[in-house]
Amino acid sequence: MTEKEKLALGVLYDPYHCEEFFKEREICKTLCQKYNQLPYGDYEGRKEILRRIIGKFAGDFIIEPPFICDYGYNISVGKNFYANHNLVILDATKVEIGDNVFIAPDCGIYAAGHPLDVEDRNAGLEYAFPVKIGNNVWIGGHVCIMPGVTIGDNTVIAGGSVVVKDIPSGVLAGGNPCRVIRKITAEDKNKYRRL
Repeated sequence: MTEKEKLALGVLYDPYHCEEFFKEREICKTLCQKYNQLPYGDYEGRKEILRRIIGKFAGDFIIEPPFICDYGYNISVGKNFYANHNLVILDATKVEIGDNVFIAPDCGIYAAGHPLDVEDRNAGLEYAFPVKIGNNVWIGGHVCIMPGVTIGDNTVIAGGSVVVKDIPSGVLAGGNPCRVIRKITAEDKNKYRRL
């Protein structure tokens, strides 16, 4: 069985001694490096490189540099996506991001992880589980989203959270580990509106 077949089955695989994985990461990380070195005002250059990195996109999207990912082709983003500085996506497998998603600075989306067993971990083995972020989601600064997590539509993840399990739609969630704090209500609509 190949390492890619193991990955697809959700079992431990070796991404470091597999020539195919190595070449794909090298291509993606070289593009990320070019992207991160462009002058800030070169918006067309940024779009062109991002479209070569990101596997699937529904429309225009903005990712402020620096941005780093492993493969790129496993990432899909919906319409009106915005990510602030220092987004890291470890996309060994699918990372799906819906429409109207906003991500604050210094966030990480980690589809890949390492085993607890020291021998497997020292051997360089890892696992990967898909991450899915629904539509109309806001992710606060310094949030970590771990392997296998789904975040429902219309949800807000508070800054500094570590999301280790699924979060339903229409809620404010936060903490370490991230948990539902409360439902988002109609009262929230007017909370920060000017008079």
